[in-house]
Amino acid sequence: MSQKEDLFAHQDTLAQLHEDIPLSDKLSFIHQIILQDFPFINRLAIALFDEKTDMLKTYTHSTDDTDNPMTAYEAPLNAAPSLRDIIEQRCPRLVQDLNIFIQGTHEHTQRIATKGYKSSYTMPLYQNGAFIGFLFFNSLQEHPFTPAILRQIDIYGHLIALMVINELTAIRTLIAAVQAARSMTHYRDIETGKHIDRTAHYARLIARELAQDYNISDEQIEHIFLFSPLHDVGKIGIPDSILRKPGKLDDEEFDVMKTHPEKGREIIDTILDDFSLYALDHVNIMRNIAEYHHEAVDGSGYPKGLKGDEIPIEARISAVADVFDALTSRRTYKMAWSNEEAFALLRQLSNTKLDRDCVNALLKYPDKILEIQQHFKDDELT
Repeated sequence: MSQKEDLFAHQDTLAQLHEDIPLSDKLSFIHQIILQDFPFINRLAIALFDEKTDMLKTYTHSTDDTDNPMTAYEAPLNAAPSLRDIIEQRCPRLVQDLNIFIQGTHEHTQRIATKGYKSSYTMPLYQNGAFIGFLFFNSLQEHPFTPAILRQIDIYGHLIALMVINELTAIRTLIAAVQAARSMTHYRDIETGKHIDRTAHYARLIARELAQDYNISDEQIEHIFLFSPLHDVGKIGIPDSILRKPGKLDDEEFDVMKTHPEKGREIIDTILDDFSLYALDHVNIMRNIAEYHHEAVDGSGYPKGLKGDEIPIEARISAVADVFDALTSRRTYKMAWSNEEAFALLRQLSNTKLDRDCVNALLKYPDKILEIQQHFKDDELT
């Protein structure tokens, strides 16, 4: 080997992290690297915190689903005192023997125990000083963590934290750009913030229920949650004379209105290009929701006339969430329907206009729907 070739003999161990691959794949890759030095670390997992609802939500992990105890799961952070203590102490938590929680009744504790995990190291994740979630290192062994090992694991932990923060920052940049585009229309037909919150949580509720049957990952659930409320961004391209018309639209006006899904897709693509966000994971979820949320499962929708499974599942989920909230929300031109009245119409539209599985997934949780409505109440209209 020549002296020049010696300059490039070493291969970057973590070079794959430069590639355009999903966060879950990057996490699995780092796990494989960690296993070379610490074979007792059997699982890495990330949970995100939703400050508005105090909910902790599973996000991504490094094991296959057969070995993963927590998918499509959320729980109030206040229901997990040991995790709440981590935030209050603002430092990691080391549990060398999870048997200390053997009497724990919390579902998270029981699921971890069922899979045989014996110890864990939990790091809190922060962005600009604000708590955003947890990173878990789980092991099937008891007492495997030494101070020297923890010092090295901390380095990996902060690398993973930076990856998570980078992804979340890119998502928030995209959402902020879309919302800014909508705001420039002077709130011309823009829903209230509470409508956006409710729609997002209804969509997440549906996606979680369908996750197993439709192979929807935790990352995809989170993106559906984030992107569903932005489905009508294309309406900023509709003239006021149509968008704000108090009466029924005529056929010509309705044809113009029906262009808003494609306009939405165009706006999103422009923003992705301007902000160089094409590499963002699951960005097609936002595109599909914007373009296909008015498709109907019987093929009578627009703009493409797609049928059934031709419509992306995220668009079918978003449609049900949006229709339900529109029915049950008060507007200046209508009174709010009761949940029971809205449920009846959703059943009527099921398998014609709306996806039956998505409708059934939402209607399965009337109590959770009430919680969402009570948590995100609209201000009184005057």
